[in-house]
Amino acid sequence: MKILWAPWRMAYIRRFSSGNSSKCFLCEAARGKSDEESLIVFRGENCFVIMNRFPYNNGHLMVAPYRHVGSILDLREEESAEIMKLLRLSVKALGEEYRPDGYNIGLNLGRVAGAGLADHIHFHVVPRWAGDTNFMPVISETKVIPEGLEETWRRLKSRFSRLRV
Repeated sequence: MKILWAPWRMAYIRRFSSGNSSKCFLCEAARGKSDEESLIVFRGENCFVIMNRFPYNNGHLMVAPYRHVGSILDLREEESAEIMKLLRLSVKALGEEYRPDGYNIGLNLGRVAGAGLADHIHFHVVPRWAGDTNFMPVISETKVIPEGLEETWRRLKSRFSRLRV
């Protein structure tokens, strides 16, 4: 058996196992001093766009309100409207920078629906390419991400800065 090392994944496992998820990483990121360290690529008035630190694909983004709310029903009208604008902006930025063939855009509402962070609503934007699923995730349950988070952040931050909401 071959082993692929992914030491960055241990931070995720430690954070969300055994009740260690008491802090909201989205709230922490939004309050953070450095957008680069937090991987925030765009800040709106009510919501922001942040890279997923544990991506399914390069360019995996999340769009979330600054306000800590766990249900789509608790979003204010201005938050709902801005989330849609930022989802569209994210697709535009990813399209121009990475040229994906498609996207998965979704929301896991509640822990039983797959939400790793159930108390702070966030939408995922995952760019997809023809053939991006190969034997690794299917047989080995391993995903290979070819570009480092730092490089992806630089590319997307630059792209978002040139776009308008």
